[in-house]
Amino acid sequence: MRHSLVPAGLRYVDQVARSGSIQKAARELHVAASAINRQILQLEEELGVPLFERLARGMRLTPSGDALVTLTRRWRQDERGVLAEIRRIQGVHQGHVSLAAMDSHATSVMPALVRDLGEKHPLVSLSIALATPDDAEAALLTGQADLAAVFNLRPRRELLVLWKSALPLGCVVAPGHSLARRETVSFQEAVAHPVALQSKALTIRRHLEAQYNWLFKEPRRYTESNSLQLVKQLALGGNHVMFTSELDVAAELAARQLVFIPVRDRGAEPQEISVAIDATKPVGAIVKLVSERLIAALQDCLSVARQQGARTA
Repeated sequence: MRHSLVPAGLRYVDQVARSGSIQKAARELHVAASAINRQILQLEEELGVPLFERLARGMRLTPSGDALVTLTRRWRQDERGVLAEIRRIQGVHQGHVSLAAMDSHATSVMPALVRDLGEKHPLVSLSIALATPDDAEAALLTGQADLAAVFNLRPRRELLVLWKSALPLGCVVAPGHSLARRETVSFQEAVAHPVALQSKALTIRRHLEAQYNWLFKEPRRYTESNSLQLVKQLALGGNHVMFTSELDVAAELAARQLVFIPVRDRGAEPQEISVAIDATKPVGAIVKLVSERLIAALQDCLSVARQQGARTA
């Protein structure tokens, strides 16, 4: 492994914060626990503040330690950018990108992106973290992600949106469901059937509660889960309806396992998918490359889903 430009002490603090103890960090880094402890003690002495609370069952960051870890992670991200730029100057597309994406992308967009990069840019590696929209946004702002594909991203000066697309809100059912042949559907018609709902961690659910709070009052028949995969399985079962966008169920629409029916109610605003980066830093060549391939994968995924949906209708 190449030598990191980030000082060892900072890397050790970061790993202890992730692992929760010096012993676990030592195993992860293949470094003696005594060496890690010595570096942390030295940093604490130089800074004049404790970086960790020493607990009976591990280590917990102090506010000062948390600030140092945030800075360290930004430095590590900057380091990757610098190395990628050096390789670009050398004419080599090689580097690593940390990507935050939505849970629904795991079965459609992400496999396509990985295949594309593997075929055309085999020296580019990815770390893909599936997250809620709020967590993906936070990952960009704290430097834990270089790039993110986020539903309903809130406008912020610190974030630069490279691409976005509107996603109509719809009711999703199995092909054999009694609503499947409808050209449009109202919420009133949909909730006559059992409903599978995504959790409040997702902005689409918060939008529904803000605009249509009557949907969530008893004695409505609904099942709520923080797992999109479970919600989709309920819809695939044939009885439940779910409210979402085409991108959430793109793989199932492409396979004709589910049907998307636009919701016609007034106020059923389109959702939005955005690809964004940190606006406070220049775009590195590898991040730019991956963002372009990610946007292409999203566009292809939506196109295929919509074509199959049109044929089914």
